[in-house]
Amino acid sequence: MYKITKNGITFVGCNHDAWLTTPQIWFEIGTKNAPYGTVFTGSRFDGKNGYAPQSGMNEHGLVFSRLSSFHPKIENSIMDARTKITNPTFYLKDILHNCKTIAEVKAYIEKYDQSFFIEDVFIYIDKTGDYIVVEPYKIIEGNDPTYVLSNFCPSITSEDDARKLVRYKKGVDFLKDNYEADLEFCRSVSDTMSVCRDKIGDGTLITSIFDSTNGTVNIYFYHDYNHTVQYNLKEELAKGNHILKVDYLFPKNKEFEQLVQFKTPKNSNTIRMFLLLCGLFFLANSFYFFINYIRTRKQQKYNWVKLFLIAMGPLLFYYIFILNTNTSIFYFPAPYYDSHSLAITLASYLPHVLVITIIPLLLFNYKIIKEKSWKTFSLFTFSINNALYLVLIGFFMYWQMFF
Repeated sequence: MYKITKNGITFVGCNHDAWLTTPQIWFEIGTKNAPYGTVFTGSRFDGKNGYAPQSGMNEHGLVFSRLSSFHPKIENSIMDARTKITNPTFYLKDILHNCKTIAEVKAYIEKYDQSFFIEDVFIYIDKTGDYIVVEPYKIIEGNDPTYVLSNFCPSITSEDDARKLVRYKKGVDFLKDNYEADLEFCRSVSDTMSVCRDKIGDGTLITSIFDSTNGTVNIYFYHDYNHTVQYNLKEELAKGNHILKVDYLFPKNKEFEQLVQFKTPKNSNTIRMFLLLCGLFFLANSFYFFINYIRTRKQQKYNWVKLFLIAMGPLLFYYIFILNTNTSIFYFPAPYYDSHSLAITLASYLPHVLVITIIPLLLFNYKIIKEKSWKTFSLFTFSINNALYLVLIGFFMYWQMFF
């Protein structure tokens, strides 16, 4: 995200980079206990709370944006004595429904244990251009005419490290020499900082450009900056509470349609359950062949093949656990690199191991059948293993998990 203040006008641009397929913009009128009307954009559904806001602006020109970021946990911090956040979606909405200025936002936030958002960093900007960056354990105040923030906490990240994030570097360099507080210039900044990943074209799902001085928001859909829709907040609030599905507001986007059709354990219960059953089978199979190997190690031919099955069982079980819990592995280049986990990074090479070994395994499977060198149950189980390996290789090819 970025903000620009010039000649008394403040613009804020927010790129929501996500592979979710439910982009929304919605308007919430003020109430007695939450008096200020707001507009929010986001894409993650939070049950009875509705959609979780990723960015937004209220009728007084107060804008916020949320960015995912890592911050190590601090034990025995000042946050321990503050009020706990129990409903994060309501909490984030309530700030914009109740605050007009940065001073009011800071006073509101300082009542709560912000370390609840241990994997997030927030920024709030009022119409004067003043802003605060809210980290899990610290609030940073500023009033620079231009400011760029990406997926890092400024208090623990050097500028050199921050510039390793390409989006951040592009935004800072773009605003370095000259800038304007108008929609056309901001469109160019947002485009420069947008993402379109090589794998399946996913990246910036929603771009929101807020004119906090005039109370308008322009949205762009799926890193296409040739089309925009503008809303006047005052006019929309006069219509009452309402929500709009962003992709319905724009011409059909081929890349987005590909994203919608791209199936993963996250959006397909069938795939998730199949992978879960495979993982359980491989784990149980590993125990079976471990016992079987001990019993028959001096008797059966090709017994060493069982050692491979014993080793692969827990490894594939772990990798299937990763596939069911780590969505980003399906969208980033292969082999997947996890900066926080060497185990996940190494596990991402397992598809390559299967491809390399599947032909020898099938050949041994054929020889064991022909020579009848294993007992029926062991042979049957080995054959099921190979069949499941082939199916998994098919999935891995579909998910582009090879070099």
